[in-house]
Parts: sequence; C-alpha cells; structure tokens
Amino acid sequence: MNLAKYRYIVVEGPIGVGKTSLARRIATETGAQPLLEQPQENPFLDRFYRDSSRYALPTQMFFLFQRMNQLRDLTQTDLFSAPVVSDFLLEKDPIFAALTLADDELHLYRQMFEHFSQSAPRPDLVIYLQAAPATLIDRIRRRGVPSETGISESYLQRLCEGYSRFFHHYEASPLLMVNAEHLNPIERSEDFALLMQRIAGMRGRREFFNRGD
Repeated sequence: MNLAKYRYIVVEGPIGVGKTSLARRIATETGAQPLLEQPQENPFLDRFYRDSSRYALPTQMFFLFQRMNQLRDLTQTDLFSAPVVSDFLLEKDPIFAALTLADDELHLYRQMFEHFSQSAPRPDLVIYLQAAPATLIDRIRRRGVPSETGISESYLQRLCEGYSRFFHHYEASPLLMVNAEHLNPIERSEDFALLMQRIAGMRGRREFFNRGD
C-alpha cells in the first residue's frame, strides 16, 4: 500500500474515536513508523478524571512537554527519512486546555504552548475522525480503560464541539475529515481499504469521506 507522497500523517479526533488504532494500523500496513501518545506515562491523568479542576494544569503541561519531546526526538534523529504516522497533532492541544483550565492557568499554558509549538513539524496530511458523543461513550466503555471511567458525555460533547471549531478553521495541512460513526477500518478490512484509497486519491486540501461516498 503506497502513500509515498505523505511522509508525515497525523490521525486526530476526540477520545474514543479510534485514532490510535487507525494510526497504528496505517503504520503497520504501510511500513511507516508509528509516533503515538503515551497517556499511561502521565502520572496526573487518573487524578484528573477524578478531580479535573485540581489536576488539569499538571495533566495538560505533562502532555505538552511529552509531545514536544517526541517531536523533537523525531526531527533530531532524522527519523522523518522514513514515513511517520502519529495519533496527535500538537496544534490541537489548546482544545483540551480551554475546556479544563482556569483563566490564569490558561494564560500560563498558552505562553508555554506558543513558545514550544513554533518548532513543531507540519504534517503532510491530517485525518480527522468524527463521531457523536454517545458513540464515543459506548466505545470508551467497551474498551474498559480504568482511567477513562470518569469521562462524562457532557465533557465529550464539549470536546467534540471544540474539535469541530478547530478543524473548521484549520488550514496548516491538507485535511481529510472522516465520518467514523459507521466506518470501522480496524475490524473491517474493506473499510480500511476504502479509507486508504480515499487517502491516496486526495486532490484538494480539504475533503470529506463518508462510507459509501
């Protein structure tokens, strides 16, 4: 499966939409290197889901530094000489910050984000997966990650709205918006093949894919 024109692909979307699984499968099928979030390494995450107001800032800052370190290591070791598929777009980090941080914390976070994000590499393609909050809640419950049991549908609703606003204005890289409500490219090979064909066939900088298109 040849995606030679894309050296750096990012799969994005809200919690539970399947971005990590899809990024991992694209990497496996194409021989690309996966660059994945490591939420299990964040010591504040479990506490954030239990008490978001208290632990929002350290949780957010840990993820910011972790992602910047991953991208820095990638560029410094010239690993972009091989294709890379990632499950995070650094530019979308402020979505979470705006939902969880108090005003003074958000000001501090934005200063740090602006400082570090300037050097982040730009993807050749961003794949944005979309699904309804009720669908996301169902998927989160079925995968049974203990730290995610406290996520509410209202939080996911606000998160989805934040993603929609962000990608409505996103123009930094070519963007493929994918309706993942009924698309299952992880468990259904035909869905994965359809998605890969659509990726390979992209011509514009902003396109939409719905199963059956």
